[in-house]
Amino acid sequence: MIPFADLALNIPETRKPRVVIIGGGFGGINLAKKLRGKNFQVVMFDKQNYHGFWPLLYQVATAGLEPDAIAEPLRKLFGSDNYEDFHFRLVKVKSVNPVTKIVHTLVGDLKYDYLVIATGTKTNYFGNDQIKKFSFPLKQIPDALNLRSQMLQCFEQASMTPDPETQQSLMNFVIVGGGPTGVELAGALAEMKRHVLPSDYPGVNINKMNIYLVEGMDRLLPPMSKESSEKTYKYLKHLGVNVTLNTLVESYDGEVAVLKNGDRIHTNTLIWAAGVAGALIDGLPPETVERGRILVNEYNQVLGYPEVFAIGDIALMKTDKWPKGHPGVAQPAIQQGQLLGKNLVRLQRNEPLQPFEYTDKGSLAIIGRNQAVADLPGNMHFGGFIAWAIWLFVHVMALVGFRNKLVVLSNWVYKFFTYENGTRLIIRPFVRKGDRAKQRFVDQYNTD
Repeated sequence: MIPFADLALNIPETRKPRVVIIGGGFGGINLAKKLRGKNFQVVMFDKQNYHGFWPLLYQVATAGLEPDAIAEPLRKLFGSDNYEDFHFRLVKVKSVNPVTKIVHTLVGDLKYDYLVIATGTKTNYFGNDQIKKFSFPLKQIPDALNLRSQMLQCFEQASMTPDPETQQSLMNFVIVGGGPTGVELAGALAEMKRHVLPSDYPGVNINKMNIYLVEGMDRLLPPMSKESSEKTYKYLKHLGVNVTLNTLVESYDGEVAVLKNGDRIHTNTLIWAAGVAGALIDGLPPETVERGRILVNEYNQVLGYPEVFAIGDIALMKTDKWPKGHPGVAQPAIQQGQLLGKNLVRLQRNEPLQPFEYTDKGSLAIIGRNQAVADLPGNMHFGGFIAWAIWLFVHVMALVGFRNKLVVLSNWVYKFFTYENGTRLIIRPFVRKGDRAKQRFVDQYNTD
């Protein structure tokens, strides 16, 4: 127990065990909830002040939902009225020192008794700096807002340009990565093409809009079953999506995407959903990291440091069933956070720790109206309306906060009957650095 507080961070001194949680994602918030009322001081660091439900991020990007429908302020989740001695700080962690038990932030340093790293993942460009510079990631709410503005601005420009080649480039959208994000985004864009854009842009031949989905493996949704992959491919083809498998994107300069198979696609918008890497923090020895994730034992302890834990996507826990670690979805993070909360209490009581055993609750992906796929426990596979209904129920229930559940559900009900995406607003125009043509377009309707 440590009577220590950094003045810059303004964390009060305490004689309780101090638990520092880095990251307010699924793992971090479920751990914090389990520690409520358990005689710990809990300090959470995050570089954003909200918890986001990222499985619905693509709907923000495609104007189906507003950002506040899928996010909840962390201070609201853990307000002082119902959580004594919880402290949130909006800071970026620079590094940790597991020997001295200190977390170094941009504001100040803080000692800990227990450290929990729950930083999740970041976009992985596989070392391709050109693609990193010109493509659109989809990992955070600012990414979704940038992409939404970009897509709407493309159609605004397409409605005014007399040059057919320029117009076609504006209406070509390339999505790289056939995982859940890429598949769901492609399906959402295809439904916008069918039901929304023709009425918004009557002077533009929306039939010329092309949606390309490029996947490097031999099937879509590689983590899911073969049956679900085949159904997904069928659904997307029916919606008019151009699916290319066994192909990688070699380069993209902001105007032309070059594929490994030699194809060249002229496009102003390439969306990168091809992979993620662990959002590592400096300070842990190299031997504790493997394939961009932190090695942990069955109790989520970082190897060699029993007071340091890692949970969620950043953690690599190898088991006989999961030799490459658990899947990078919400459930492992939720379950690890909940168990770690119980195990920290056991540590204080000198009781044996409970090992983590992942309960696989299945995988889901939605493609469009009445079109989804579901792999459920017991080797059950569903497609079509049943999977779609399961997807809707699971995602509404998984949202944090009653207001968010109500807002999302009402949006979906309204959209089901009207085919309307109600948030087609260019709130903050997006201009890629160095794109003079886009800057001129934005300048023409900006006012001082």
